Amino acid sequence: MQLHTAKQEALAIIQRLPDTADMEEIIYRLYVLENIRRGQKDAEQGKATPTEQVLRDIQAW
Repeated sequence: MQLHTAKQEALAIIQRLPDTADMEEIIYRLYVLENIRRGQKDAEQGKATPTEQVLRDIQAW
């Protein structure tokens, strides 16, 4: 798996958007990308909540 810099990932996201995309759409896509990256990092560091626990929590609602 090839690692990319944050700038490279952002540019790739922006390039895939249609030319009609407005700033709000661009910012939203970058926001989603950043949150995915944070989630992946947390999971790698063992900071994620196991699926079983999430399901138990949902059932308790």
